[in-house]
Amino acid sequence: MIPVHRLAHAVQVAIADPLDFESLDALRYVLKTDVEPIVVPGDKIDQAISRYYGSTDESVEALIDSYSGDDLLVKAAATDGEGGDDVGEGDAPIIKMVYGMIMDAQRLKASDIHLEPLEKRLRLRYRMDGVLQEMRDPPKRLQSTIISRIKIMGNISIAERRLPQDGRISLAMQDGSSIDLRVSTVPTVHGESIVMRILDKSSLTLGLPQLGFLSDDQLLMERILGLPDGIFLVTGPTGSGKSTTLYACLNTLNKPDRKLITVEDPVEYELAGINQVQVNADVGMTFANALRAMLRQAPNIIMVGEIRDAETGGIAINASLTGHLVFSTLHTNDAPSAVTRLIDIGIKPFLVSSSVRAVMAQRLIRKVCSNCAQPYTPSEYELRALNLNASQISQANFRMGHGCDNCRGTGYKGRAGIFEILLVDDEIRNLINDQASVSVIRQRARDLGMRTLREDGIRKVVAGMTSPEEVISVTMGDKD
Repeated sequence: MIPVHRLAHAVQVAIADPLDFESLDALRYVLKTDVEPIVVPGDKIDQAISRYYGSTDESVEALIDSYSGDDLLVKAAATDGEGGDDVGEGDAPIIKMVYGMIMDAQRLKASDIHLEPLEKRLRLRYRMDGVLQEMRDPPKRLQSTIISRIKIMGNISIAERRLPQDGRISLAMQDGSSIDLRVSTVPTVHGESIVMRILDKSSLTLGLPQLGFLSDDQLLMERILGLPDGIFLVTGPTGSGKSTTLYACLNTLNKPDRKLITVEDPVEYELAGINQVQVNADVGMTFANALRAMLRQAPNIIMVGEIRDAETGGIAINASLTGHLVFSTLHTNDAPSAVTRLIDIGIKPFLVSSSVRAVMAQRLIRKVCSNCAQPYTPSEYELRALNLNASQISQANFRMGHGCDNCRGTGYKGRAGIFEILLVDDEIRNLINDQASVSVIRQRARDLGMRTLREDGIRKVVAGMTSPEEVISVTMGDKD
């Protein structure tokens, strides 16, 4: 079967066997709409699938049949291991297939490529704007060869299949640019699962406005970055854009008269003009040891990839108390929880209160596609969930994307941040010294003007940047 036309309440589908009711019913269930079959010869449908959806399994297998299994492995092993080889007509089909997979992900601006061995299929998914989308699966019988090729490109041992491994791929492009990918393998029941994170170097040049700050929050951030010392913490779950925010801060502060040093695990992006230290626990280069060494380098600004334990936190705090501006991340759900988290890992409350200058929690929300955005009337549930008042509703520019080729039918294109910024003033310091609960610190911070993640998201819904559905899905409601 192949789709032909999209009608108002149905999809016209070309099918070779109009009596195949089971397949038609399955298609109705998947599409959530009625299906109108049109009888077309099977060979014509095969030609159309090959033309519009790329090579079929049969054509891929025909290519592969021209090489024996040994030829494929020899050709794969003969490459330079860095993945920078040019893929020509004479190269093995597996090399072309993996190369094409990466190129497709780059073209679609995906952030991750997921190859997951299941019982009867090798599932391929791309993460686009934070959401996984299924792509055309590679043939299951090529699973081990494809995985071996990716491991060779990432300088990962193809002999080890029982333990997780990490690697890195650097692909040279024809236009002179390059693509860097971080590779992770994990053994599963049906084979090794591979995730390739595409490291987007364009995020290194971002400034504060491109992150999604509105004007008042941007001024607040500029004040924080202008501080002479202290710690600035960015919190949020994995994939919430913490590293991108810290890199944007470092870009803003990277001037010839300042010395910046970072300690990261791993160093994903190389920044011009900044000294970057790679953590290597195998040789004793831990976060704590790297930090101690960094302080003897007389830096002005320090970035610690993550505060994971009391030792790292203690050294970072001592660095901030001796005149350094320190940036770091923590894994907490909101900004007030960060100060209690530091106390929980063993740092004295008076050290936390005297060193932490500000904490920012953040999340990423998808932006409405500018190509297909249309005015939108929120449902009663959405208005109630966002707790919008009459004046906000009257001034709002509610928009929703209806899906187009530009956004692959999702209605969203690109992402921006929503933020919760806690400034630590004298009143908050007293609460930290008294070891007040998170709820007490949060309430006092809100009395002093802190906006929650939900409230910042509401402002971006009203401005037409995103949809109510998106903000509701990524933020928690405020108790009041």
